[in-house]
Amino acid sequence: MRALAVIPARLESSRLAQKALLRETGKYLVVHVYERAQQVRGLDRIVIATDSSAIVEACRSFGAEALLTRGDHKSGTDRVAEAAKILQDRGEDYDVVVNVQGDEPELEPSHVETLLELMSHGDAMGTLAEKLEDKEEARLPQVVKLVVDAESRALYFSRSLIPYPRSARGPVLLRHIGIYGFQADFLQRFPNLEKSPLEEAEGLEQLRTLYHGYKIRVGVVAGQGVRGIDTRDDYDAFLLRYQKTTTDT
Repeated sequence: MRALAVIPARLESSRLAQKALLRETGKYLVVHVYERAQQVRGLDRIVIATDSSAIVEACRSFGAEALLTRGDHKSGTDRVAEAAKILQDRGEDYDVVVNVQGDEPELEPSHVETLLELMSHGDAMGTLAEKLEDKEEARLPQVVKLVVDAESRALYFSRSLIPYPRSARGPVLLRHIGIYGFQADFLQRFPNLEKSPLEEAEGLEQLRTLYHGYKIRVGVVAGQGVRGIDTRDDYDAFLLRYQKTTTDT
């Protein structure tokens, strides 16, 4: 199984301007993600896909490969699909494509390895989850919850609390971890699938897959308590953790 990892990184972001190019650690934020992805066993190729020539040049200055993609993509998945198609047109064929978020500089390599193992089952998509034990956090709409069937395939994703805990001994809640694996052929079909009312209501594009009858296999991993960089406070907290790590070593 040949596996490609694509890291989408657009220049502008709504809550933290040009966050991919933040480099107060001495390295660009997106380069940190690239280097973490390099630690993953089982990946045959890693590329950064961006809408910015500035990001392309910044990445190349650190030896990271970057592809310039269109600027009108509506989602990171669309950008990942274009990058995979560019490589395919160059004669490079991959069985599985992993969408690695470009704002997660503390990506856990073992999580990506788990995702690659999930993709060997042949489902259209794969993704990850972790146990969600904080009841207050579970009610936050920015925390995406999901439920799975007996075969560990996703039944539904929601910003609402699912399943509803009628008693204190209800099922363990799961928080979605936003990393995806795609069968390469399905990735090229996905952007052309009609958006579903569920996707529009929840603002979750993975619901498009379920709506059209495709399967998403889910792996539950031990959470690391680390999230992506969405705000300046997130980046400052990352800087503190990074400085501590480099000092300790």
